[in-house]
Amino acid sequence: MWPRPLPLHLMSGMMSQTATSLLGQTLSLEAPDPQKLAEMMAVASQALTQPEKGAEAAQQVQQGVAEMLRGIELYQRHGWQRPQSQAALVWQQGAARLLDFGGEGARCLVVPSLVNRSDVLDLTPERSLMQWLAEQGTVRPMMLDWGGPGDAERSYGLSDYITGPLCDALEMVTAQAEGPVDLVGYCMGGDLALAAAQLWPDRVRRLVLLATPWDFHADLSPGGKMFADNIAMWQPVLDAMGELPVDLLQAFFASLDPGLVQRKFARFASMDMNGPDTHHFVAVEDWVNDGVALAPRVAMETLGGWFRDNSTARGRWLVDGTVIDPAKVGCPAFVAIPSKDRIVPPASSEPLAAALPDVTVHHPGAGHIGMIVSGKARQELWQPLQAWFADTA
Repeated sequence: MWPRPLPLHLMSGMMSQTATSLLGQTLSLEAPDPQKLAEMMAVASQALTQPEKGAEAAQQVQQGVAEMLRGIELYQRHGWQRPQSQAALVWQQGAARLLDFGGEGARCLVVPSLVNRSDVLDLTPERSLMQWLAEQGTVRPMMLDWGGPGDAERSYGLSDYITGPLCDALEMVTAQAEGPVDLVGYCMGGDLALAAAQLWPDRVRRLVLLATPWDFHADLSPGGKMFADNIAMWQPVLDAMGELPVDLLQAFFASLDPGLVQRKFARFASMDMNGPDTHHFVAVEDWVNDGVALAPRVAMETLGGWFRDNSTARGRWLVDGTVIDPAKVGCPAFVAIPSKDRIVPPASSEPLAAALPDVTVHHPGAGHIGMIVSGKARQELWQPLQAWFADTA
């Protein structure tokens, strides 16, 4: 099974730093940043007037690329494998599964994103938010794992996921609890959880939204805007393949931070290949590379309706004929807005938090993924979330 294949998002990231910058400047209606433009002109001038400086800069670029390629090769050949989760499978409907992490606390249904696997919430025994919460005894996490779209799910839109598997899983968990339960959503899963809390308020006791996007036009990168504006070009792919392939989604996420691939793999190349930090890097990267395809209707609703049209923030997102409005969610809510998030910029989540009537807002000093699984995740998110659960019991 080794070496690991080279996922498209790595190639996208390797190529996109320059391409996205140029395309973004070409397609954006905004003027380029004056400071960045001045810096670029200064570098170009120096290369012309001081050739030795230009050669030195070129050598540094080549060295950075070489370090990145070495890091990618080391990752591909690394022998570490993620241990199997200890969660129990308690329910399944189509591709969706419900995983019970046990514990003595009140039942809590956790909803991950549709575009990435739920593994990040239970990454390894040392970095599992689900296991840690179960051990604290305040809540009993039960995580909805969407899986990839099977034959049934290929015809789904967002409403079908919410009124189908999510609704049924929520009904099952509330029946076990004999009353309303806590509902937690991460990333896109937060939007789905928000809709469920509005549609079935009698089933939701408290709502937790982690890095949940709402205003999709806030701080949207040039690469993200370009992808969203051209969503119609992917229709032939959807028609031919019956889904939006993972590789295209990976290319989209790579465009949000074009330099990330080079930075992280150059750093990986200098790490101890037998150390715990290296194992954690491989675990996260394996999860990033193991994305999930989107059903055609879901792809058009999210990339077209959310990213292009900003239907959520504009009050135009309908689920089963109902406009989803956070102002209509009356239960206590905890909203985590990571300050270093590049995937869901803080400006995207802040309007959602502001609209919720009864909300506690927390700002972890981390990124979108780091908030969940980094070495500082426990102090940045896990403990504050656990304290909120305890204080609002």
